[in-house]
Amino acid sequence: MSLEDARKRREAPLDTPSNLGSNAIKDISAALTALLADVFALYVKTKNFHWHMSGPHFRDYHLLLDEQAEQIFAMTDEIAERARRIGGTTIRSIGHIARVKHIGDNDADFVTPEDMLAELKEDNLVLTQRMRQTHNVCDEHGDVATASLIENWIDEAERRTWFLFETTRRA
Repeated sequence: MSLEDARKRREAPLDTPSNLGSNAIKDISAALTALLADVFALYVKTKNFHWHMSGPHFRDYHLLLDEQAEQIFAMTDEIAERARRIGGTTIRSIGHIARVKHIGDNDADFVTPEDMLAELKEDNLVLTQRMRQTHNVCDEHGDVATASLIENWIDEAERRTWFLFETTRRA
């Protein structure tokens, strides 16, 4: 293959077959890309807090956050592959994630267990709102398959939020 042929292939459109129009593919894949960045950010933060948990409820909180992190990470491949299935692209690097995410980082040397759980509860609420917005984009373009996936992810995020809320609620 010549250098010119390689350049042409690199610049060629993906041309993935889809019934969705080009505007729909662009809008939905952009929304999924932002959602994926938020999911990765929440995953890393959840694992960070999991690794740095301490205190009298260590075991319970440590296991809760590990379970939640696994659930969050499981979404990543589905989101990225859905964007690709419809003919779009998605994130390509950690830098790309950093540019489009809405979930804030927490690089503090020490965070109390209660503050960790409260922050994750708020982040899950933010993620749920982002998923609802992405669902609306899918609805606008008649993409019921992506909308259906998002509905399940919303339910999972609401469950995580509920668990985090109940864990930190004062009697």
